[in-house]
Amino acid sequence: MTDPEFILGSNGPLAGVIPGYRPRQQQIEMAREVARAIHDNAVLVAEARTGTGKTFAYLVPAVLSGVKVIISTGTKTLQDQLFRRDLPTVRQALRVPVTVALLKGRANYVCPYHLERAMGEARLPSAEHAAHLRRIARFAKVTHSGDKSELAEVPEDSPAWSVATSTRDNCLGQQCPGFNDCFVMAARRQALEADVVVVNHHLFFADVVLRDEGVSELLPACNAVIFDEAHQLPETATAFLGESLSTGQLQELARDTRGEALTAAADFAPLNEATHVLEKTVRDLRLAVPEEGVRLARSRVEARAGFGDALDAVAQRMGEMGALLQTQAERSPGLEACRQRSLEMAARLERWRRPDDPERVRWVEVFTQSMALHATPLSVADLFRRQLESHPRAWIFTSATLAVGRDFGHFCHELGLEGARTAAWDSPFDYPNQALLYAPPRMPDPNSPGYAEAVAEAAWPVIHAAGGRTFVLCTSLRAMRSIHARLREHFDAEGFAAPLLLQGESSRSELLARFRALGNAVLVASQSFWEGVDVRGEALSLVVIDRLPFAPPDDPVLAARIEKLQKAGRNAFMEYQLPRAVISIKQGAGRLIRDATDRGVLMICDPRMLSRPYGRTVWRSLPPMRRSREPAEAVAFFAAAGGAG
Repeated sequence: MTDPEFILGSNGPLAGVIPGYRPRQQQIEMAREVARAIHDNAVLVAEARTGTGKTFAYLVPAVLSGVKVIISTGTKTLQDQLFRRDLPTVRQALRVPVTVALLKGRANYVCPYHLERAMGEARLPSAEHAAHLRRIARFAKVTHSGDKSELAEVPEDSPAWSVATSTRDNCLGQQCPGFNDCFVMAARRQALEADVVVVNHHLFFADVVLRDEGVSELLPACNAVIFDEAHQLPETATAFLGESLSTGQLQELARDTRGEALTAAADFAPLNEATHVLEKTVRDLRLAVPEEGVRLARSRVEARAGFGDALDAVAQRMGEMGALLQTQAERSPGLEACRQRSLEMAARLERWRRPDDPERVRWVEVFTQSMALHATPLSVADLFRRQLESHPRAWIFTSATLAVGRDFGHFCHELGLEGARTAAWDSPFDYPNQALLYAPPRMPDPNSPGYAEAVAEAAWPVIHAAGGRTFVLCTSLRAMRSIHARLREHFDAEGFAAPLLLQGESSRSELLARFRALGNAVLVASQSFWEGVDVRGEALSLVVIDRLPFAPPDDPVLAARIEKLQKAGRNAFMEYQLPRAVISIKQGAGRLIRDATDRGVLMICDPRMLSRPYGRTVWRSLPPMRRSREPAEAVAFFAAAGGAG
């Protein structure tokens, strides 16, 4: 590869196409390491903190490598940014004729077959959603990609999308009458032919699962894989390499079977009746657990009166409907697909009901309207290591938050990356002058009653001094609501004019757009806003974090992993819980300074950061901000900047 120092330097080709381009030594060094890893077919784990310019640091060597590269992101937002903005910029600057393809999961593409059926069935709950479906139908006639991100007029969470797209479960594959017009297949063909393919972690692991089952190879063979937002990989891998079955999937199977039966087997009434019986039985299963928004170990759920009987009833009704499908499946490809889905889901349910497996934890996740049965591997290291060893290629993992201090041991251990090359680059931002880390004094224990209200009381004078312009990042929905309510009292009592926003009032993208546009808003949010959010400039000048983000110890997956580590004589807190909390708080803290001209205060309210020995590990992992425990100093930071509004 041509020396990155020239390409990424002040007089290089990138400087010629990017207004206001600034060369960064960290970016140049990272590009060299990425190029070396691609050349050597090596494994590289690289932490590049905010402002390093890691995107171009891996795109430049990827584009110039001359080999086929897959780039996987944690979010669709970054996936679209890479494909629509960053890769075209690099290609234009370097003048290389590489071909690029964007590949998403099938739920992101209009399915002509399911769209046509939905238009005829009128299953949508409101006139607004029916109007969304008509817009999708018009879009399907003119789009080249079928990618729903191109149709901004229909909200991403509209129910119309669920009936106008396909899933792995209900796709008819080559038996589909619309196969030749399939947007998913067109995207895959483009990916097969492209030099650089941009995917996301969910799609990557979906392909890993399919390949392990010998069913399909969704992603084309490649010479290098680059994971951006790689800190999300352990969670994504755990979800995909485990197994789940939800009441929603079962109800969707019943509805799809009924729709196919009405079209292809209208004269066979027992099948239609069986779908209604299955739906009722599935609803009864959900009602057997009265809580909502909880994650429960299988042993706790099975102890509930009625749960075991309800699960037996679902298994029985599944078997009955499957037997009826067997008699009718040859009447249409749709009924045959439903038969196969029924068999696969029945097998998944049976596996969940088996005796405990020491390598997996079985648990239940309960939502407001649905429930999911999960079987989660306690470790994905061996499973992921098999992928690394399956074919000689480069594997590059990068994020702003992979290390604890300078130690990559936790991340590498989770994914089986022992022996990987590691490298870290600090941010080029001037944190001592741009930012203040403020730990308020006299905070109560985070587990005491009234802690959330104490956070709001401590944050209020700093929010006032900042003139709004604040993210309040909470570790639970309950704390989020309590802090929002107490701040509302202060805003109203003192006539504070800044808008006060709450996660859940509208979609994440709408809230973020409002926050940016308002310029002086305060957003109280939970997990959704801890990462993947970029607000530059004065609109975000204060980030308040309520407490260190330790996962709740009664979470069934965490509890099982802690137990496994303790049985092996290891320190679960230091080896697992603390590193995960550090990486999470680094993500939250990273919302504050996004540009060389940004200024702001990071306020971490949890007193354990200073009172407990492990707190040193936390604050040493944060950027080198000036530190203070004096409220007046936090307020004065904004007065000095003319920040009070």
